[in-house]
Amino acid sequence: MNEDREAYRIRQVLNFGLQDIPHASARRLEAARHLAISRKKCSEPQLQLAGNSGGISLSTSGHWSNLPNIARQALAILALLTGIWLSFYWHSVQYVTALEEVDSALLSDDLPPEAFLDSEFLEWLTDDSSED
Repeated sequence: MNEDREAYRIRQVLNFGLQDIPHASARRLEAARHLAISRKKCSEPQLQLAGNSGGISLSTSGHWSNLPNIARQALAILALLTGIWLSFYWHSVQYVTALEEVDSALLSDDLPPEAFLDSEFLEWLTDDSSED
């Protein structure tokens, strides 16, 4: 209700000096207003319910006006999926690299790999580290 009162007051203020404007200028202002309103209606696709052979589906006014939005959404989804794929790929490369480093350290060590499986060796390692 408050918005209606404000709109009424603004309209009164704008109409106050209307008689002082020349008739030709008033016509041009009216034509510019109609042009602006028609451009505003064409630029904003609005969702509306449309019956489609008994079913109800959402459609937008101006069938071709929503193509850039669809293209933008498709590109955003494609970029998101590419980012997810690159993230998984990068993490798998990092994991394999870490495994390679451990394997190469084990194979290049003076100790044979069977020593790490020996329970006495593991006990010796835990006893040795507790003395520090």
